[in-house]
Amino acid sequence: MPPSIPHPLPLHFHLLAVVASLAGIAGWARAGAIGVNWGTASSHPLPPPKVVELLRSNNVSRVRLSDADPDVLLSLSDSGIAVTVGIPDLMLRTLNSSRKAAESWVHDNVTRYFPAGGPRVRIEYVAVGNEPFLSTHGDQFYPYILGAATQIQAALTKANLGSKVKVVVPCSFDAFQSESNLPSEGHFRPDINKTMIQLLTFFSEHRSPFFVSILPFLSFHQSKNISLDFALFKGTARPHNDSHRIYKNSFDLSYDTLVTALYNAGFPQMEIVVAQIGWPTDGAANATSVIAEDFVKGLVDHMHTKTGTPLRPRNPPSEVYILSLLDEDQRSTSAGNFERHWGVFTFDGQAKYNVDLGQGSRKLWNAQNVEYLSSRWCVVNDNKDLSNSTASALDACSVADCTAVSPGGSCYDIGWPRNVSYAFNSYYQQHDQRPDSCYFGGLGLITTVDPSTDTCRFAVGLWTSHSSILVLPQLLLMSSLFTTILMGFVFLT
Repeated sequence: MPPSIPHPLPLHFHLLAVVASLAGIAGWARAGAIGVNWGTASSHPLPPPKVVELLRSNNVSRVRLSDADPDVLLSLSDSGIAVTVGIPDLMLRTLNSSRKAAESWVHDNVTRYFPAGGPRVRIEYVAVGNEPFLSTHGDQFYPYILGAATQIQAALTKANLGSKVKVVVPCSFDAFQSESNLPSEGHFRPDINKTMIQLLTFFSEHRSPFFVSILPFLSFHQSKNISLDFALFKGTARPHNDSHRIYKNSFDLSYDTLVTALYNAGFPQMEIVVAQIGWPTDGAANATSVIAEDFVKGLVDHMHTKTGTPLRPRNPPSEVYILSLLDEDQRSTSAGNFERHWGVFTFDGQAKYNVDLGQGSRKLWNAQNVEYLSSRWCVVNDNKDLSNSTASALDACSVADCTAVSPGGSCYDIGWPRNVSYAFNSYYQQHDQRPDSCYFGGLGLITTVDPSTDTCRFAVGLWTSHSSILVLPQLLLMSSLFTTILMGFVFLT
């Protein structure tokens, strides 16, 4: 961000600060609750009861789901954990035009978990869509979002749940912007502004909060004006000045840009929930467990102080959901290979670093009694001609997760042919260690000797596997990842 030139603060900016400050007094007591995102885009997902056990053992009180998986919701029964269930973007068009479809969805995914004797699952929000305003989606989803939200609200009201479950719409980090990177000039994107105002009116009428993703990791990578220290809440970071308002971290900068956008849209007191915020641990430069720990600790400490931001002093977001609880090896990599490594825990529930998710000063509790496949790995057979092994590895990576061996990944430096072994093993584990999944034209070899290094883990899969039903969708998502992996293999061979 360029140094700001001192100038009188616009009148509306003074009024915004006053209104936000008054709103903060009312919101003080419940501000800053920490939750987590629980995604299930994994070829070998940790069984839902194990995940709930993990959540409860670490005193996590809130969880946001990307869908309404019945196995996941049943596992959350009587847990006391507050739940946000999600509706996929692909359902928005149908829900927009069909009252019956909305009523059916609410019955199947919400009402059934509210028996007469009391709520079995503590569902608090229905998230309609998953970032439908994302700029890369164009107008594929957002024209249907208001209608879909209205239909879901009506269905909840009909089921006598209108006052118990709120309808929200998760909005992407690029739904609002500031050309100068200054919060005082924040506004919603012009192409979605009309729809956004209509949606904000809906939220205001039903007292629903504004769900938003704030991702300082992306801000750091996309802007030369955001330093790593500034993104990580470091006291050594150079502060940014916006007309005499001092910003000491990237989160406050983004948050107040949204606050100004809401003010300019006519909703200065709109409650904000940060639906996604985190730092990945692999798949890109500066994506490591050490840096992720610094970021999440800085964020949690910032929330616990309840100091708020320059435009909303003493009024931090009412809830914050860490992205994410677990790594997901089937998550789309269209934004980057790091997308599969947001987890505070590995895919099998082992903590990558320590942070207070609700458990206080003690260390995070790992998942217990996890059931793995046999201690077997698939590696290249050094006794074979390996001249064509890279092609076989690329075939494996077109289906399996090889993000760790891409440039910037934790396994990028293991060299050839170990990177080929990594690809072979990833494919082998994803396919439940079937003997034929380690063939690769005779180049594969099954071993009981762990090929992992100090910095590169060759994982063993879990017993539960959805790989057979995920292969086709995954092939459709792999083009950008395939290109990146190809660069890595070509460079290292």
